[in-house]
Amino acid sequence: MARLAVDIGGTFTDVALDALQGRATAKVLTTPAAPERGVMEAVTAALAKAGCTLGDIALVMHGTTLATNALIERKGSVTALITTEGFRDSLEIGYEHRFEQYDVYLEKPEPLVPRHRRYPVPERMSARGEVLRALDESAVRALIPVLEQDGVASVAIGLLHSYANPAHERRIREILLERLPRLWVSLSSEVSPELREYERLSTACANAYVQPLMAGYLDRLDRGLRDAGFAGHLLLMTSGGGVIGLDAARRFPIRLVESGPAGGAILASRIALECGLERVLSFDMGGTTAKICLIDSGKPQTSRAFEVARAYRFLKGSGLPLRIPVIEMVEIGAGGGSIARVDALKRVAVGPDSAGAVPGPACYGQGGQAPTVTDADLALGRIDPDAFAGGSLALDAGAADAAIDRSIGGPLALSTQLAALAIGEMVEENMASAARVHAVERGKSLDERTLVAFGGAAPLHAARIAEKLAIERIVVPTGAGVGSAVGMLAAPVAYEVARSLYQRVRQLDAVTVNAHLEAMRQEAYGVVEGSAGGTPLVESRTAYMRYVGQGHEIAVPLEARPLDLDDRQRLQAAFEREYRAQFGRIIPGLDAEVLSWALSVSTQVAPPEPVAQLPGNITPTPSGRRRVFDPGSGEYHEALVFRRTDLQPGARIDGPALIVEDETTTVVAPAFEATVNALGYLILERRRRGEQPT
Repeated sequence: MARLAVDIGGTFTDVALDALQGRATAKVLTTPAAPERGVMEAVTAALAKAGCTLGDIALVMHGTTLATNALIERKGSVTALITTEGFRDSLEIGYEHRFEQYDVYLEKPEPLVPRHRRYPVPERMSARGEVLRALDESAVRALIPVLEQDGVASVAIGLLHSYANPAHERRIREILLERLPRLWVSLSSEVSPELREYERLSTACANAYVQPLMAGYLDRLDRGLRDAGFAGHLLLMTSGGGVIGLDAARRFPIRLVESGPAGGAILASRIALECGLERVLSFDMGGTTAKICLIDSGKPQTSRAFEVARAYRFLKGSGLPLRIPVIEMVEIGAGGGSIARVDALKRVAVGPDSAGAVPGPACYGQGGQAPTVTDADLALGRIDPDAFAGGSLALDAGAADAAIDRSIGGPLALSTQLAALAIGEMVEENMASAARVHAVERGKSLDERTLVAFGGAAPLHAARIAEKLAIERIVVPTGAGVGSAVGMLAAPVAYEVARSLYQRVRQLDAVTVNAHLEAMRQEAYGVVEGSAGGTPLVESRTAYMRYVGQGHEIAVPLEARPLDLDDRQRLQAAFEREYRAQFGRIIPGLDAEVLSWALSVSTQVAPPEPVAQLPGNITPTPSGRRRVFDPGSGEYHEALVFRRTDLQPGARIDGPALIVEDETTTVVAPAFEATVNALGYLILERRRRGEQPT
């Protein structure tokens, strides 16, 4: 069964195709005005390499940052919020605390829905789902001309305690669609039916904000693929690491936020299992951003909530909270297109803004004037200007040098090479710092981790980042330049449902809980079964629990079966086991409570077989030489250049060297040596101090 994966980034659109003839990949510039055009261009290129047609493809898996970019750049639809009377300012109040205590100029993130488009209606539910005040339907009908006058394209409906009883939200939707059938409507009780009002409203508003944009794009892409002969399933990558069908993606496009990076985390997890690596740091650097994820025992860190569009890069609370299943990673504006400048204190700063695909870095010759990381890499000799993107895009080294001199070298009285080095060092230090902070915040360390590098720019910078983080080993997989797309090919069809239902463990109402879980099960199976193609499904359940009176809960795995009264003691014991594992102790005699329940259904994915490390006793023949600046020594080195397609398993290369492929280049620094394992992966290992290359 031929499968094709597509990953749209801010700068490049990547495609990976798995067919009987083997794997083919393609990388083209993203077309921001109409992203589907770039997709079709990349798909056509990959199909031509593989000798296939779209009619041969059974599955297309797609990840994109379009939803993320719309939230960050505030380019979504005109959106309104209908909420309970007296609560229209919940989005503004937020958590009611300062995320940066001593910043007198602190700026909180602006809500996606301004106050004049947040409409209150009289109604009230209790936390148990009891109707305290009936919905005033006349007030809802009175909003219809207001919505039309304001040009509202999408509405989020978020009422108090609707997770416990969604009847009023559903009735408001019925009333609106009677008169406005083309209106997009998102219910908080469907998008995020959980406790915590601010997070639920924020998630519903974000879903509504991107829904018309994403639904329109997905429809155009689906139509374009069908017109070109595709007759299979189009599946969308979610931020949680699974894929879902087109209908679910249209309803809940907020689940597609971070979908591209999630594919990369799946790739790194699979590589960890293949190479027998217990602790991995996944490093995905593309044209616009860099993504870092911690992976232990072949599983990435996950979460049920995260923030997007942070006003302060590393400060929790400075972004828009979203309550959806997500692979936990840190993402920073550090990619090949990140723009460099000199700030008011005469420091070199890089990002977070990017030149993107249009106009792109100065060396692209498309009108870009500002120096970028790619321009610096070109000036330092890391990139061959005639072989970039497989030779499809010739780079202008003179334009790169001129941009660096104009914006960095001139103001700081530095040579072109030193100015380029400053750009490279700053972006690499930004990424290393982000990795350190991410690890510390999660109680993890970077010691003895292996860096798995992929994305168009990551192999260029991986060795230097490893030096900064004292990491001894780097893995660069095959197809690294389109790594996130390759990872999507291994993603399961999966969907997770999470809903709040409060239960004291000692008074657990098994009948109510089982009915609650069965409704969740039906919803999850309904989303997955149509796209699973008859593949066996796996179900997992989780209770989110805490001690009575605590403010936050922990995840406690459950068996996928109905509960009974005997499970009260089992649930308490399971909670205390997980609590002790996280905090080193329990609180004897204190009762536990469940706030929310989660149920996930996914197709089975067989774990890969581990491969043995080869001795590395084959000396390959280089295809050329190039002078490359080494930041470690501050000197130029004569580096041998190798084509990755010429390397066979067991090959060994001593740094300094460059290993070139169509979508990226791997820099083997002087302190490293590279070998090729049985899967064709590059394994870079640091030589011990004083050890000389063989």
